[in-house]
Amino acid sequence: MEPPADNQNPGGPGSSSQPPVAAPTDYEAFVTASVARMTGAGGSVDQRVLRQCFGLASSYLMTDASMDPNGNITSWTAGFNRLVDLLVVLHHRGTAELDTVNAASKACSESWSVAGNWRELGDAKDLIRAIAVRLKGILDDNGRTYRGERVYVP
Repeated sequence: MEPPADNQNPGGPGSSSQPPVAAPTDYEAFVTASVARMTGAGGSVDQRVLRQCFGLASSYLMTDASMDPNGNITSWTAGFNRLVDLLVVLHHRGTAELDTVNAASKACSESWSVAGNWRELGDAKDLIRAIAVRLKGILDDNGRTYRGERVYVP
C-alpha cells in the first residue's frame, strides 16, 4: 500500500500547513453555560453541578492564564466569582449544602497552590485572596465550620 501524497496528508512532509492551535479556555464562559443549563427551565440550582464547576477551577486557572495570548486571568476570576455569588445566594436562602461549601473552599485552596507554584500567576494571589474572604464570610464565626459542621480549611 502506498502512503498518501503530501497534498492528501496535511501536516505531513512537504506540507506548509501549521498544526491547529487550540483556542484559549474561558472559565467564565464555562461557568455561565453550566449555570444556564442547570437552571434552564426549572430555575433551581443543582449543587452537584456547582461542585463540579468548583472542582475545575484550578485547572482553568492554569489554562486560562497560559493559553490566553495576554496571559490574562480575567475570565477565570469572573467565573469563580460567579460561582461564589451563587453559593452566597444559596447560603442566604438557607439551602447551601456543606459539600458545596467544602468544594468552594478546596477550589480556592488548590487555586492558591497553583498560583504559588507558578511564577507567572503570582498576581493571581490577590484575586484568590479576595475570593477566600468572600467564602469566609459565609462560615460560622470561628471560620472553620459551616452551620456547625467542619469545613475543608487548608
